[in-house]
Amino acid sequence: MSTVHKIGRRKTSVARVYVKPGTGNFKVNGKDAKEYFSTDVMVYKLNQPFVLTETAGQYDVTVNVFGGGNTGQAEAIRMGVSRALCEINAEFRLALKPHGLLTRDARMVERKKPGQKKARKRFQFSKR
Repeated sequence: MSTVHKIGRRKTSVARVYVKPGTGNFKVNGKDAKEYFSTDVMVYKLNQPFVLTETAGQYDVTVNVFGGGNTGQAEAIRMGVSRALCEINAEFRLALKPHGLLTRDARMVERKKPGQKKARKRFQFSKR
């Protein structure tokens, strides 16, 4: 089997994910995933699709990710890996779908409106 290429998105992050059979190496922008994402929660999010499909350590993953922050990037990678696993084996879809790993989270930052301090916060109202 050759390399599977999929894209995952979250907020303003875009992750190009390449999955191929291997020994479980996980590279993000040329660094090891544990080095790129310092917290255990982020590393857990990256490995979640493999844990749910019971394929941990069977695939090498290479990722190019840009835009957004830590959480957005981690969740974009998670989505890309989930999509790639579904292309490798269609039965994985049944394990990933109930956990929401195949659904694009469409929530974005709300824009700032004119005449207001932020998106929803107003300037202080003075009656007199």
